[in-house]
Order: sequence, then structure tokens, then C-alpha cells
Amino acid sequence: MYHSWLDRWDERRAQRGEEGKKTTSFILDAERAFPDANKVASIEEFCGLAEQAAVDPAFFAEPPGSDQGFQRHDGWLQFPSGISTDIEENNVVWAKITESGASVQAMVVFHHWNASARNRQLAKYLSRRGITVVEMAMPYHFERRRPQSAYADYMLSSNLGRTIQSVRQAVLDGRKLIRWLKSEGYQEISVLGMSLGSWVAGIVAAHDPAVSKASLFLTAGSLADMVWTGRATRSIRDSFEPEIELSDLRRAWCPLNMENYAHLLARRSLALHIVLAKRDKVVLPELSERFTKRLEDADARPNLLKLNCGHYSLAMPPYILLAGLSLKGFMSVR
Repeated sequence: MYHSWLDRWDERRAQRGEEGKKTTSFILDAERAFPDANKVASIEEFCGLAEQAAVDPAFFAEPPGSDQGFQRHDGWLQFPSGISTDIEENNVVWAKITESGASVQAMVVFHHWNASARNRQLAKYLSRRGITVVEMAMPYHFERRRPQSAYADYMLSSNLGRTIQSVRQAVLDGRKLIRWLKSEGYQEISVLGMSLGSWVAGIVAAHDPAVSKASLFLTAGSLADMVWTGRATRSIRDSFEPEIELSDLRRAWCPLNMENYAHLLARRSLALHIVLAKRDKVVLPELSERFTKRLEDADARPNLLKLNCGHYSLAMPPYILLAGLSLKGFMSVR
């Protein structure tokens, strides 16, 4: 009976999250995703470029001059994004720093899609345990929000190219922030990602050898499958379905599929922690299972916690307490 109530609670929360979301036009927009693209007119051409990007180490490499332009004031950090977009606000990265009083460990946190506030409790919890927490605003969120937008529709949408550009921008911004933390003397850098933020954190961890620990909450491998099947992205699927099939979307978004980077996530210098919800309707458990299996096949040994809750109810007791204790234990291991 309790879990039936929990499922209904998650569904009500999902319904509230749908308010304001609309179907939009399906657009390739390859020039945003791939800077060298030239007049791509078909999904087949787009997929060809995407498959090249997925195996190109330079696609998620740090941009030149990534140590420039940092400004710190009253617990906030600002710096120019590694990618310039047509939304001025989005081109400046903001991050909230919660100091621990030590300069040994730092964690960069990537929030979930359409987050309405940073996680002050999490930041306090970790900072009291000697970990400086840096909560970075992902593209089109918080201070980077597009004016007059009801939600972060430019971060994840039926615009194939802009979605790739947005996730890539978040990854490059995260890597730039990590480089700054290293220059400030932090010796151990971790990343924590939640839901959509877990894709960003995972891709950062896969490509940046400076990251020694990665904690991924409510994650999977294929972003395409998550969007196609997930409860929170029905409006995006409705925009896709008249135009493309799931097989097309998988190819188009293959640079955003963490299964393609399992061998990088399996490196010996990286410790992995994954928290999943067994009753998740946003990131379906079978997608998460497929991702963890791919990691294990690549000889990764993630610290795995599965909780009998939904995507949104992970934030409720006792699940959030269990997740917090698991994260604490993971971060305590040297």
C-alpha cells in the first residue's frame, strides 16, 4: 500500500512538471552541434556527423584559454562559457561555492533538468565533512536562464543540434571549472550529477583525468532512450514521433550516450558511485541496468545503490537519507 501511494505521489509530481511544456518543431540544426557542419539537410547526414563526434576525443576537449576570465566574490564564481550561444545570459557560467575550510577535496555538482534551486542542504552536509562543494548552473538554468522562458527548453528539446550543443557546453564548462579548482590547490576532484546532470557529470568524468570520483544519481546510458521513454519528456517525444524513429534518435544523439564511454569510465583512477530508483518512470530501470551492465563489461566496478522509490520520491525520507549515507561512505574512501 505504501508503494502504491508513493507511485501516485511521483505521478502527481510528474504532472506538475509537465505544466508549461509544449510540443515544438523538430529541427536538425546541425551547425549548432557540429561547428564544421555545412548545410546538413537530412537526418542521415546529421547521424553521420554525430557518429564521428562520438569517437573524436576533441569533441569534449577543453577549449583554448580555459584558465581565463574567472571572477570570485561572496561565495560566487563567474567565468565565460567555453561555447558562445545566441542567448547572452547563457554565455556566463555561475557557480555557488560552499567552502569546507580545507583545500584537499572539491566536488562539482550538476543539477537536474529544470531545477528551481541549488541544493543548499547537500552543500552544507558535504562541506562539514571536508569537501568544498561547487554547484554549477547548467546551460539555460538559474542565472543563465533564457529571458521569458517558462523552463529550460533550450537545454533539452526536439532541436537535435541545440541539445547536443547544450550538453557539450555543460561538459566544457564543467571541465573549465575543474581546471580552476586544480589551480586553486584542490588535490581531489569529484563530480556529482542528478538525472540530466548525471549525463553531464558522467561525460565530464569520462573525458577528464583530473576527476577521481563520480557519483551519478538517477542515471542511464542512452539519453535518446531516456527522452523517448521517460515520463518527464513526453512533449519532446510527441515532437519527434511524426518525424523520426527511436533508432534515428539513438544515432543522432550518440555523442550523449554514456554507454559509448564505458571504457573511459572504467579507468583505474576513477571510482564510480551510482544511485538508482527501482520505481523510476523518468529514467526507466531497464535503461539504467543496461548502462551498469555495459560498465561491468568494461571492467568498471561501480558502487551501486538501488532504492525502492521513484524518480522524484528519492528526495523523500528515508530514501534521501540512505542515498546521503551511501554518498558519504563513497566520498570517505581514499
